[in-house]
Amino acid sequence: MNATARNFLPVSRPVRNTLLIFAAWTVLGLFYSSQNLVQMALNRDPTPRWHALVAWLVGVWIVAALTPLILWLGKRFPFSRRRWVKPALVHAAISVIFAVTELGIQALILPQLRVYPNVMKEPIGTFVLLFVIGFHQSVLTYWSLLVLQSGWNYYQRFLERRQEAARLELRAAELHSQLAEAQLSALKAQLQPHFLFNTLNAIMSLVRQEKGAQAEVMLGRLADLLRCVLDDIHAHEVPLRRELEYLRLYLSIEEVRFEDRLRVEIGADDGLLEALVPHLCLQPVVENAIRHGLGRSSAASRVAVHARRDGGTLVLTVEDDGPGLAASAAAAAPGKPPGIGLANTRARLAQLYGAHASLTIEDVAPHGVRATVRLPYREPDETPHEEAIAHAVHRADR
Repeated sequence: MNATARNFLPVSRPVRNTLLIFAAWTVLGLFYSSQNLVQMALNRDPTPRWHALVAWLVGVWIVAALTPLILWLGKRFPFSRRRWVKPALVHAAISVIFAVTELGIQALILPQLRVYPNVMKEPIGTFVLLFVIGFHQSVLTYWSLLVLQSGWNYYQRFLERRQEAARLELRAAELHSQLAEAQLSALKAQLQPHFLFNTLNAIMSLVRQEKGAQAEVMLGRLADLLRCVLDDIHAHEVPLRRELEYLRLYLSIEEVRFEDRLRVEIGADDGLLEALVPHLCLQPVVENAIRHGLGRSSAASRVAVHARRDGGTLVLTVEDDGPGLAASAAAAAPGKPPGIGLANTRARLAQLYGAHASLTIEDVAPHGVRATVRLPYREPDETPHEEAIAHAVHRADR
């Protein structure tokens, strides 16, 4: 196809609308003329069949030519719930003018085409005949076009309102998602300085005890931990493998602090290392176990961390062999507010997973405490981060 031919292919919107109007009225004219043709056949009317066809086509083509004007008048004098009396009166008058005009044009054309020559001999007589048999139909045609236009406009407004509602809903979802993201980031930002300050305080304690070599080792391991954490600073979920790396770095710092008094056991069932867990969810739980276990006893203490799968749930346990919850509560300073570590962890679990995740703490016989974190089991390729914060969006909405 050459360039000249392609230039003629695009059709402007007004031309396309004109063609659609012409085609629609032509189809309607053929439909009505078919009824006359059937009646003429049943009545054995000797009038040539083309008379009925031409008469109807001339009539509908005149209406087709006047349709853009009618649609313009519909826009110029629109109906509304509060304002319809005046437009109704205006259109009633215009519909009479339209009927007279349309029938008058037919009366000028049909005698020239020799259609029904016995009854349509000259324009005035033809107009009187057409007015008697077609006036009401012409008025009804005018109002039918107005009704169709009003229905189409209402449908367009409905689509616009629905699209606007969809845009507003999408914007609201985006705002809720951003709010949830901000809440999660705030909780995470609160947690990171928490363990950092605790570690720095421990280093300061070593310095005051003139244990400079140990303090240097702790600072070096703290730097390693911070570099590792900063690699995933924007992630709210990480693979369990990565979380255990953070935990080992953190525990290596605590091992320097407590020397030979701290024994650590870390394990996970096969195939769980790629499961998604909240970033830095184990560190505050282990820190709590060390503080309330080893921190309140001069004897050696054991902290065991284990991950297992229970159906669709990932179960993380942190267990110590310290004195237990009652002894820890009794040793706590009166009126001292609880630490933010566990509260922060619970808040993050609620933001990420809603009621599908929990953190429980219980005594273990004969002594010790077990903290259990339960959360939905997922792997990175199964659930994107957007779905992971769906519960956070829901909570933000509330």
